[in-house]
Amino acid sequence: MSTPNTPRPGARPANAPRAGTTRTATPAKPTQRPSAGAPQKPAAARQAPQRPAQRPSSGQGGRPGLVRPAPKAKARRARLLVSKVDPWSVLKMAFLLSVALGIVTVVASIVLWTTLDITGIFDRVNDLLTEIAGTEGGAFDLRAYASLGQVASFATIIAVVNVVLLTALAMLSAVLYNISATLVGGIGVTLTDD
Repeated sequence: MSTPNTPRPGARPANAPRAGTTRTATPAKPTQRPSAGAPQKPAAARQAPQRPAQRPSSGQGGRPGLVRPAPKAKARRARLLVSKVDPWSVLKMAFLLSVALGIVTVVASIVLWTTLDITGIFDRVNDLLTEIAGTEGGAFDLRAYASLGQVASFATIIAVVNVVLLTALAMLSAVLYNISATLVGGIGVTLTDD
């Protein structure tokens, strides 16, 4: 009597190829080693990535030690001399600033005149001047001499004159500074990075 695990005589094994067939190569299993020509990964790369190293604990009880702050860097100082000023850059800067100042002058004069008119200051000044001059001189009207148009045009003329004068004076000052800086060395400036 034969057991199920013992082969019968004359029977071929289950994994033996049949007659007339050729045996094909089976694909390599993942557990097999690759061929010698293929690059191999190091053992550390095949493992799971490691966690960053933890800070060593100092002291007792596993408490981390106190971290000292970095020492404060000493402030650096540099002593420089302004030995030359470019007159063209001074001219452009002075022109722009004087134009801005002229616009402020015109707008401020218009706002001031409007505020005086709304608050009734012109009427009070007219009444005061009429009392001083008496009835023989007739009624005096300040708005006839200082209307809004006249005030705005006068402020515009002053602003244009200021633009020309301030620009010329700034450029002249730059030229004079350059001449005097050649004699005495210029203005000393101390710069710090603090």
